Amino acid sequence: MIRTALLAAAALLAAPLQAEGAPAGEPIEAPGPQGPLSGTLLRASASAGGGGEGPAALIIPGSGPTDRDGNNPLGVAAAPYRLLAEALLERGIATVRIDKRGMFASKAAVADANAAIIPDYVADTAAWVAATRKATGAACIWLIGHSEGGLVALVAAQEVPDLCGLVLVAAPGRPLGDVIKAQLRANPANFVIIPATDAAIDKLAAGQRVDPSALPQPLQGLFAPALQGFLISLFSYDPADLAATTKLPLLIVQGGKDIQVPVADAERLAAANPAAKLVVLPDLNHVLKDIAGTTPAENLAAYRDPALPLGKGMGEAIADFITE
Repeated sequence: MIRTALLAAAALLAAPLQAEGAPAGEPIEAPGPQGPLSGTLLRASASAGGGGEGPAALIIPGSGPTDRDGNNPLGVAAAPYRLLAEALLERGIATVRIDKRGMFASKAAVADANAAIIPDYVADTAAWVAATRKATGAACIWLIGHSEGGLVALVAAQEVPDLCGLVLVAAPGRPLGDVIKAQLRANPANFVIIPATDAAIDKLAAGQRVDPSALPQPLQGLFAPALQGFLISLFSYDPADLAATTKLPLLIVQGGKDIQVPVADAERLAAANPAAKLVVLPDLNHVLKDIAGTTPAENLAAYRDPALPLGKGMGEAIADFITE
């Protein structure tokens, strides 16, 4: 079985639940192509006793059916984005976290969530930046992109006005096709399908579609026809090249126990932009939780545990960078 959180395609129609004891957020919308995009605003001034708005950040979710809290129906229930938003709220930073177009409470925005490509997510980011500025009064908005959302943030930095800077969290530093190749190679059971996988990824990266029926059965869902437009778009970007041309303040946060995106990716991003700040949190995993041990089972268990707190130093690193 192929296991990767960077490639998932499904849409779940459900609104995220409010965690017991969590700060109450306000609903916020941005215009989508066919209907509204939906999110949650945590307004920092509410916890600061008034005194005006502080900085504001937009949290851009990672791949597949990932909701505004950072959960998805493919086995992630860790609520990393909600926990991050709450940590930033304590430091006076407002956040907007969002449901992607065609999914969850943003389902009406498009008819087919699988048809979205990276430029579509960049257009949605622009709409969310405008909506967040209007709601908070902030002069400019920070982008916090997690995993694939880091790539969206890097592309948005080239096109979207009114940005303060970028925070990339567990973001790939190589073309996503290379990341997927490495993920599959990490499981020895995938050895027999590696040549077919590499050929399919290389063809998509060249802008050409592949015939899934000619692929081994485990790959047919990964390279389903409905996903290939997105994959062609996804594989066309090199995050390090984008980081090199980014003029905005840039923070790169990476976990030392991330089993999906290694520290080397963060180092590649930082090397591409000498002005960037790199923070490596040694015990942090991909869903922003600290892991004591080193076994894959322990790491993956944290994906399903919303009771685990946000990794130590995670909120502080981002809040310090933004407030500086």
